[in-house]
Amino acid sequence: MNESDPIRLLAIRDTPLSVDEVFAAVGDDAAGGTALFVGTVRDHDGHEDGAAVTSLAYSAHPTAEAELRRVAERVAAEFPVRALAAAHRVGDLAIGDLAVVVAVSCAHRAEAFAASRRLIDDLKRDVPIWKHQTFADGTRQWVGACA
Repeated sequence: MNESDPIRLLAIRDTPLSVDEVFAAVGDDAAGGTALFVGTVRDHDGHEDGAAVTSLAYSAHPTAEAELRRVAERVAAEFPVRALAAAHRVGDLAIGDLAVVVAVSCAHRAEAFAASRRLIDDLKRDVPIWKHQTFADGTRQWVGACA
């Protein structure tokens, strides 16, 4: 890693994520604000019907890590980021498991909030990671996959 590179950690893993690892990665003595977002597996679908979810699995395209880097580079170029980190889980997850953790540190809190919001939103929109939900009634659904 280049010492001047604000991108400190990017990972797509099939092992449990660590909030502490991501938070530590964005530590910077010049940062007055750090924003951390943790996405967890919830027990219901986020759509209107809110169907009960029992488990899910995430799958990533082979280009996912490269796309994650592009997203991180865009955020670092558009905001005064001191440090940035993002980790997304793939594989089988249970209710309550950590699915994604992102953190951004900046000189000021407003910048950190804005940059972390952009990071998670762009990650979810642009990085080819798909969710396969299993519902309480036994049905399954892909979310985010191209039809």
